[in-house]
Amino acid sequence: MEQIYVTGHRNPDTDSIVSAMAYAALRNSLGDRQYQAARLGHVSDETQLVLDRFGFEPPVYIKTMRTQVRDLDFDTPPALNSMVTLSRAWTAMKNDPSIAAIPVTREDGTLYGMLSSGDIASYDMNTVEQHCVEEIPLFNLLGVLEGKILNDAGSMVDTLSGEVTIALPQSRQNLLFSDKQSIVVCGHQPDMIRRALDLGVKCVILCQSELDEELRSIPTDTCIISTPFDPYRAVRLIFQSIPIARVCSTSPLVCFHLDDFIDDVREEVLQNRFRCYPILDENERVVGTLSRYHLIRPRRKQVVLVDHNEFAQSVPGLEQAEILEIIDHHRLADIQTGNPIYFRNEPVGSTTTIVAGMYQEKGLLPSEKLAGLMAAAIVSDTVMFKSPTSTPRDRDMAERMARIANESLDDLGKAIFSATCPEDKSAADLLFVDFKDFHIAGHNLGVSQITCVDSIRMLERKDEFLVAMSDYMTKQNYDLMLLMLTDVLLEGTQLIYLGDTNAIEQAFGADPMQNTVFLPKIMSRKKQIIPMLSALWG
Repeated sequence: MEQIYVTGHRNPDTDSIVSAMAYAALRNSLGDRQYQAARLGHVSDETQLVLDRFGFEPPVYIKTMRTQVRDLDFDTPPALNSMVTLSRAWTAMKNDPSIAAIPVTREDGTLYGMLSSGDIASYDMNTVEQHCVEEIPLFNLLGVLEGKILNDAGSMVDTLSGEVTIALPQSRQNLLFSDKQSIVVCGHQPDMIRRALDLGVKCVILCQSELDEELRSIPTDTCIISTPFDPYRAVRLIFQSIPIARVCSTSPLVCFHLDDFIDDVREEVLQNRFRCYPILDENERVVGTLSRYHLIRPRRKQVVLVDHNEFAQSVPGLEQAEILEIIDHHRLADIQTGNPIYFRNEPVGSTTTIVAGMYQEKGLLPSEKLAGLMAAAIVSDTVMFKSPTSTPRDRDMAERMARIANESLDDLGKAIFSATCPEDKSAADLLFVDFKDFHIAGHNLGVSQITCVDSIRMLERKDEFLVAMSDYMTKQNYDLMLLMLTDVLLEGTQLIYLGDTNAIEQAFGADPMQNTVFLPKIMSRKKQIIPMLSALWG
């Protein structure tokens, strides 16, 4: 079942995190089950407080939507231990002709080598000229021959080495075995068996016949094995009883990991000519194989976007993903899709308000904890309903969720905004708690917002903020960078800025001093700051 990620914007605020969690929970509750809430950045202190208050873990963190090896429908052939017999490996290939090569693994599942049908054919042809085998494990030989040990000496043997010989009639003296380092294959030939035992060969393999009691009682160090196969097949199977570790290719090996990006994999594949490549997990264990045809039409990740619809604010690699839905309350931006999608954009103060309304539309009552979580997100994003983006619908929905959760909205608001600005956080960390990029009429800017109940105290750290802002502004080549210290009690924003002072004066009708200006009744980045700059720049 393919995972569908539900994710908010980068540097996520509480509304972004909670709306993703609530929407994933809604879809899964309705029977879809594959929806997974995700986040694109660090969980702020405010959001963590809300999650802890209602007993939730943060969503899974994802770094990119670029297509990876894990997104491919790669092959999963059997991964065989390096001590498995060549016969068993060939049977696996014969049963599934689509297998180009089989991964050979160590005991812990890590990659040892790759075994192809060409490796087996090459070895098989070499045995036509070279009749010797070396240190075949007796277990392997008995398994391949379906054999049985017939004497006590066989119980003392662990491996067998020697020249494989089919016993011929005694009249052909020039073709008889004469070396003790021999593995003799014969049928019901008592004289040949006696000769082999007298000579003390390593092993006698008796094909489709019984061993006479007289021969069984002869003292010997020769291992005697019986097999139901005829001599010709028995000889071929002897050579196929070697461990595949001796035949497989161990160098050079080109392998990929589940997290490797397809763009990089294509480049590597173009430089090599292997039929397939092993795929490893994060513990270096083999999980499958990849061939060229897997790269033709890779399966893309699927994603639902909440609380944003702008590429600059979304997950890296979004252009390689399949966007299924967008649920938002911001202006329409620059995201385009290849197919029609479900797009829901409403002029409310919080995306969570929209998601809560969808619960109502579907006739599904959220749990007490989830309702409390959604109430907190609405309070946070509407700044306790003082933001100009706030609507009566936000308040109504927040009150409904609070009643379900048996919570007080005032208590929630006080807890949330008291946790926004901890003293132990650096200015750089605070700057990116709720930060967004914007591109307006050829101007690039970054806008950070910190909602608090004591902006005057926060202004004491202005110099720290300016240093952090200057560093990031240079790195990103911004034209303007703003930090909004939005004060819930003062119902306004202390604006710290770097860049064009004239733009600040004209956009907000204010008289800034030393990179700072107080903007009364300005509470919203989305509905006040950005529209004013957009109007200025056309």
